[in-house]
Amino acid sequence: MRNFWEPLVRGKVPAVQAALVELDEAARRALGDELVAHVRRRRDHWWSGREATALVVAAVGTLNTATKAAALLGRRSVWLRDADPEPVVETARQRGVTWLADLAYRLAERLPRNEPGAGWHFVAGLLMAEKVAPPTGDAFVAGWAQSMWWRPGNRQRLPLLDRLRADPFLDALLPRLFEVDGVGLELASWGFGDDRQAVPQALAALAAEGRLDRSTLLDGVLGRLLRGDRPAALRPFVDLHDVLAPTAGEVAARSAAYLRLLADAPGPVALMSQRALRSLAGDVELESLLDVSRAVLTRPEKALVRGQLSWLDRLARQRPDRAAEIAAVVAVAAEHPAADLRDRAAAIATRHGHRPTAAVALPVAGDELPPPAPPAAAPPPIAEVDELVEEVSALLGGRWPALTLERILDGLVRLATTDGDRLQAALLPVLQRHRVGAYDHMWAVFNLSVQLHWVLLAAADPADAATRRGHWANMLTESRPRTWRLFRRGPAVDRARRPALTQLYCARLAEIGQRLDGRHDPGLLAAPTSATGALDPAALYERLAALGDRPVWRWDLTQALLRLPAVVDEPLAARAAALGTPAGDELASWLRGDALPAPTYEVVTVGRRDRSGSYDWGYDRLPVRRTLVATGPPEGVADPLGLLTVTPRPVGRHHDGWDDLWPAVLPGHRGLVAAHLLREIAQTAQEDVREGATILPALAECTGAGGPALDLALAYGLCARHEVDRVATLDALLMLAAAGDLDAPAVGGHLGALAADGQVTLTRAATPLRDMVAAGARLSTWRLLAAALPPLLAAPTPPRGTPDLLTLAAETATATGVRIEVPGLADVVARGGGSRLVTEARRLAAAVTHVR
Repeated sequence: MRNFWEPLVRGKVPAVQAALVELDEAARRALGDELVAHVRRRRDHWWSGREATALVVAAVGTLNTATKAAALLGRRSVWLRDADPEPVVETARQRGVTWLADLAYRLAERLPRNEPGAGWHFVAGLLMAEKVAPPTGDAFVAGWAQSMWWRPGNRQRLPLLDRLRADPFLDALLPRLFEVDGVGLELASWGFGDDRQAVPQALAALAAEGRLDRSTLLDGVLGRLLRGDRPAALRPFVDLHDVLAPTAGEVAARSAAYLRLLADAPGPVALMSQRALRSLAGDVELESLLDVSRAVLTRPEKALVRGQLSWLDRLARQRPDRAAEIAAVVAVAAEHPAADLRDRAAAIATRHGHRPTAAVALPVAGDELPPPAPPAAAPPPIAEVDELVEEVSALLGGRWPALTLERILDGLVRLATTDGDRLQAALLPVLQRHRVGAYDHMWAVFNLSVQLHWVLLAAADPADAATRRGHWANMLTESRPRTWRLFRRGPAVDRARRPALTQLYCARLAEIGQRLDGRHDPGLLAAPTSATGALDPAALYERLAALGDRPVWRWDLTQALLRLPAVVDEPLAARAAALGTPAGDELASWLRGDALPAPTYEVVTVGRRDRSGSYDWGYDRLPVRRTLVATGPPEGVADPLGLLTVTPRPVGRHHDGWDDLWPAVLPGHRGLVAAHLLREIAQTAQEDVREGATILPALAECTGAGGPALDLALAYGLCARHEVDRVATLDALLMLAAAGDLDAPAVGGHLGALAADGQVTLTRAATPLRDMVAAGARLSTWRLLAAALPPLLAAPTPPRGTPDLLTLAAETATATGVRIEVPGLADVVARGGGSRLVTEARRLAAAVTHVR
């Protein structure tokens, strides 16, 4: 029926409607079956805009139940965001459909919670046309909240107050607005004309008109705040509370809720509650206030603690009969991490008669950290098909842990020959479920994920392996065959055209793909024996001895050698040489010290990439500059793989990724790996990238000198935007300090220089450094801070957060009893005045003066 299918796929809605008018009911139902089959066949086709409208018209005009229509329209390939409900309603009226409201309810249940606007306006249009009550599910409520500021297409935008006043959903959905988690994020304006307080102001105006009940709004706000949510999601409700401006009587009637928020809520909410309660002018029950104050005075928010101290000071003056009791509560803040708050609390407590007993702290000369645990052994090789398939499924579903990838590759080589039929039967459905494809394109030849997919497909289907074998042979040829002695002294060669990690791994995968040919294979020489990716030299010797005269795969042996520790072992080298094989000779040479040499390091600063045209909106968001480390091979040493060469690129240039694999490639070269990883770690501090620094603990477990690259990486990690990266950095610092491998002054020097240059946000570093002290690394922290402070104090305007580091430095200097001079400190003290910077500088100067 050409006059139906062609208009359908082209989104010609009137033509689809005209074609349906000509059909009787039996023909409509037959066409409905064909419609369902047609959409299922076109799995890769996305229905959106006019096409989606045409599809809904066809579904309502041919299918006979809401269940069938919802199943068809709820498919992942159908996007109802821009669908028009008017022709759908018109078609339903013409046919006499009675289940349009039921269809709307079913589609509402399918709205994605993470994108509630995708289809909300279409569903809402159907509901309003049927004049039925709206659904109250979380996704529909979130979509309604989003609709307050966003209207599809070019529909006229009435003022928000007028739209809400006439909104048929307002009464039914308003209570749920305070109950759905995360809905506050949808209330925020995203730059479409309404400012941040537009919704709160409109709701408050409706309450003033009597259209909404003021008590319902206020109770809803407090209920939402008590349940908690992400701080950004709570902000609109705090704004609504402030716009409502509760009277003293309204606050007094809800004082229990305000007290709970003061103690436990996020900082902005607690400050809101504090302001509301202080407006009662002493009408809050004193016992309840004192109980809450004990919790408030330990919170990290300095403005909140400062306000609570002022409030308690005023109450102590107003209630002299209870002053001593109040002063005892104030003394709780004498243990606050912020020194200025400690001083203020001590002064207020003393003023009102409290005399705390000063604790005598014995100086600790060094760190008090437990000895580092040795790295865990690598898991045993995969010996069962079920375990291999399970690991493959987990790997395809997320990031690629290096050790997991190595076990999978080793398991494929082992099981492809010992249990090939069962491996094929179990692995193929998993690959199909994850949509692993061949991707036969030019760009796929040296693409790491594509190459892994090729190997997995070859293991699941031997016929596929045969078709790939030519590709793999060409890749290995293009990777330039060389002798085993890749890093002998000699004339330097140009770096490989492709990134070193991609070149090495793709060549290894090509080798593995060729090995899946049905012959017996004992596994990979490069399989790690340690969780760090390191390989025990004795284990490699045993593997080579077991191979005898059989050929050794070049890239497998290359990776195995790169995983050996950088130590000389003459007895084992003699045994390896006695094997009488080229691979044995190569192992012997590496064990005698002729291995991968240490590179040269140079700290460099790069700027932003060039602006690309007038529409380069991302250019201005890039950091202006970034400090990185360039590495290169020593003079006279070849670097054919590019492993020794790191060339920093301008900020904003494309990055190759797969950084999680680097530590296991070179587990004995910590500083070189850090140089390869440094760009991504720097992004956590400069571009708010998440989880870019979580690799640092794995790097700390590796061996070898860290050098400037590791020190810079730790400095960036301390200032990372996300807590998960700062915690990982803290773990790495503690591991390195416990092992005696932390160059604290170098890390501190880089931290101070980066912050003074405006490259990082210094305030983020205070918490992990304080946690480092709490974990027992007092001396390391003091040495780090003593090196960080001079460039900060020398800056024309010391960065925000410098006083906090001065405070922590004074505490650690006192706790360790170790005297370290801080250049520039005396100059700041000499300025005089009462600024916090000068006050904390005096504190540190006094602490340094009194230690030996």
